[in-house]
Amino acid sequence: MGIVLATACVTAGLAAAPLSVKVGFAETDITPDIGMECPGGYGKSFHQSVHDPCKVRAAVFDDGTKQVAIVGVDALVVPAPLVASVRARIRARCGIAPEAILVAASHSHSSGPTGMVLPGEYDHASPLVRSLAYEKSSCADPKYLARVEEGIVAAVAKAFETRTEALCGVGKGIEARAAFNRRFRMKNGLTYTHPGQGNPDIIDDAGPTDPEVGVLAAWDKDGKLAGCIVNYACHATTSPGGISANYIYYLEQVIRGAFGPAAIVVFLPGASGDVTQVDNLSPVAHPDGERWARILGGRVGAEAVKVLLTMERGSLAPLDARRTVLRIPRRKPRPERIRECLEIVAKDPAQVGHTPWTFAKEIVLLDAILARAPVAEVEVQAVQVGPAIFLGNPAEFFCRLGLDIKAGSPFPFTFPVTFANGTIGYVPTEEAFGPNGGGYETRLTAYSNLEIGAGGKIVEAAIALARAMTPGAVPSAPPAPPFREPWSYGNVPPERE
Repeated sequence: MGIVLATACVTAGLAAAPLSVKVGFAETDITPDIGMECPGGYGKSFHQSVHDPCKVRAAVFDDGTKQVAIVGVDALVVPAPLVASVRARIRARCGIAPEAILVAASHSHSSGPTGMVLPGEYDHASPLVRSLAYEKSSCADPKYLARVEEGIVAAVAKAFETRTEALCGVGKGIEARAAFNRRFRMKNGLTYTHPGQGNPDIIDDAGPTDPEVGVLAAWDKDGKLAGCIVNYACHATTSPGGISANYIYYLEQVIRGAFGPAAIVVFLPGASGDVTQVDNLSPVAHPDGERWARILGGRVGAEAVKVLLTMERGSLAPLDARRTVLRIPRRKPRPERIRECLEIVAKDPAQVGHTPWTFAKEIVLLDAILARAPVAEVEVQAVQVGPAIFLGNPAEFFCRLGLDIKAGSPFPFTFPVTFANGTIGYVPTEEAFGPNGGGYETRLTAYSNLEIGAGGKIVEAAIALARAMTPGAVPSAPPAPPFREPWSYGNVPPERE
């Protein structure tokens, strides 16, 4: 379904010439097959059932001069080579510039095999490393990657081709009871990830959450919701059972229940590297995965509905898009640690313990990555839609860093988007690596290995991109009519008898 709006934009405080902004929404199905790998861990796991479909959902905006595409994918990650390929194909088919195409994974841990190890990624390494990578690790499926690529291109092309008239709006709400920081300061002076309910050594949480539910939407000429973009910061780890979009499925169901089954819901994850649905301080038992997905998706979806019902409709112009690529060095394990890890992986995991063996494997794989690519390329992207800006990066970004981006942006609606246009693993704050830091996210692996200051560099780059753009006007309600007289039924004195 698509949309168009004749409007005026404000640039640098001056009224500009009217712009005609077209918007289209579309979705495609990318549900993986039974038996394909289920990503999200450091070992292999396979899907045995389907709970709900996985999709690509796309929105395309066109003001006649510039076009931008915003894509949400029900996937753990979207590898950078995949994004490069779809950008080239979309440009050839629709004319949208590569820097104006944002592709973000929802980070669903119940989706299809788009990661972790990519096809051919370790072909340069030794037979031992190739065995650890391809036989003992979670691997992307080349056939499924091709399916996802086709799904992204088809969704964007359909959205581009079907744009038609509508009104647009943007807003934000608060959902503060659905997501929780999973890192805690402990009595021993360190920080633990998921220390466990009832742990008497917990002092306090070690990081914030971002309760903001960002929503950008468009309505067709008949007043029906054509589609919306929802931005929220929480891991998609509810795992309702089988192949699933995770809690995003129920988020979509709630919005469609209020506005109709044809509405397209593009989900973009916020800075949620240390934020999940798990409340480690809760005194009661956690719900099962199905109910957890309903609770999280339902609460966020309900808040999005409230925002949609109350936002003003009008213009969302101008459009703009920019990107920069940072070159960030990877952290290197000590030579003696590499030797120790090689000794560990030569043994049976049952002999040395599954966790020590797994992280030893990761160090060996990282050593092979460093031989080929000691510096990572990290794309930071800005996509502007009027008064809203989407600031993308490929990290599992700590929540505090996302809040820092919001604080530094000049836009009234700033939406950090993570797992965007590639994947570089966890990017914690520098504090997490300090003497009182620690936790799962700071472990050195083939997946997460950027230098300690990477988060600050990404924040600075995102803010710089935002400050190079000028926010458009926020749609506003018309003023109240001039006062004439009080309501005649109401401007009377009290009656006692």
